[in-house]
Amino acid sequence: MRVLHLLDTINRGGAEMQALDVCRNAHKYGIELTFVTAQGGAMEKDFRVSNAEFIRLSRSLPLDFPLVLKLRKIIKDKKIEIVQSYQAVDGLHLYLATLNLPVRQVLSFQGFISDKKNRQTSRFLIPRVDANISVSKGLLKWLKQNDRLDTSRNFHIIYNGADAKRLAPSGKSLKKELGLDEDILLFGMIGNFYRDPRKDQMTLCKSLPEIFAEIENACCVFAGKIEAGAEEKFQDCLDFCRENGIAEKVHFLGGRSDVPDILEALDLFVFSSLHEGLPVVVSEAMLTNVPMIVSDIEPLLEASGNGEYAEIFPVQNAEVLSQKILKLLKDENLRENLATRAFKFATENLSIEAHLRELRKLYNSIL
Repeated sequence: MRVLHLLDTINRGGAEMQALDVCRNAHKYGIELTFVTAQGGAMEKDFRVSNAEFIRLSRSLPLDFPLVLKLRKIIKDKKIEIVQSYQAVDGLHLYLATLNLPVRQVLSFQGFISDKKNRQTSRFLIPRVDANISVSKGLLKWLKQNDRLDTSRNFHIIYNGADAKRLAPSGKSLKKELGLDEDILLFGMIGNFYRDPRKDQMTLCKSLPEIFAEIENACCVFAGKIEAGAEEKFQDCLDFCRENGIAEKVHFLGGRSDVPDILEALDLFVFSSLHEGLPVVVSEAMLTNVPMIVSDIEPLLEASGNGEYAEIFPVQNAEVLSQKILKLLKDENLRENLATRAFKFATENLSIEAHLRELRKLYNSIL
């Protein structure tokens, strides 16, 4: 089965990591994968050494007809049978590149749509492609109710999944890097600071004074780059920590490529969020046996078995979050039990193997 995936940029993020895990493992499921990026990015070196053929093109305009022609040539030369895009701009270029060709088209929705132009493009593409993928039921509901997209037919739920082999730690110690003693209870969040209302690092920051007042040997880390337009959100977090006298216990790591080493160091993972599709980092935490606390938004409830495999707190409720964190940090047995059950659930439902099994079934159904 010859398949082409297109992703406009490949900077470090959840959709990009999902695509990389697919590239590394698709061949095990009989998928001969060609991966194309239109602009490249920080993860290009990783994609080049994956098990998929890697092609970098260039896009100069929002709708780039030279790019369309190059994609069409690749599709014809390699006898591609299915093309898949991860966002509207990719989907439109692939739609045009495959016109009047015997090629099936798949459009994947990884998260909510932040602007009118992409909503209009998605509205155009949805009835014209052969299959649409939503990464969670919660996202599907959001696309219908908030983005006003017609999700009544031709939509399929396929959960994102992480590659457990990629999550093996390198042996580097985050605590040593930060100058922390080994007995420090370390918790934290992995997620970029976005301009749009997506991640919610501030609520975690607001929960910290009460936690540090009760547990002296606790520290918190935030890992994630600062997207253009999100500088004020990041600065607000810094200012809050300084103004409340906790800055020495809170470490902002910036964008990191060593997520397995960060997860290895954590006693507890916190994911405070406003809107999500189905973040890969949630499955990464579960597959590395790190107990987890998540916001009670629908996709995260879905990923955690409605709270059976993670502690849940109300969105933006720092008081409840601090109590949940304290409960888990004070009880090692509770943390271990939660992590063990979550690992089993993620292996069955949120692993790259589970993702590719369902993706292969979908591909078979549209050929």
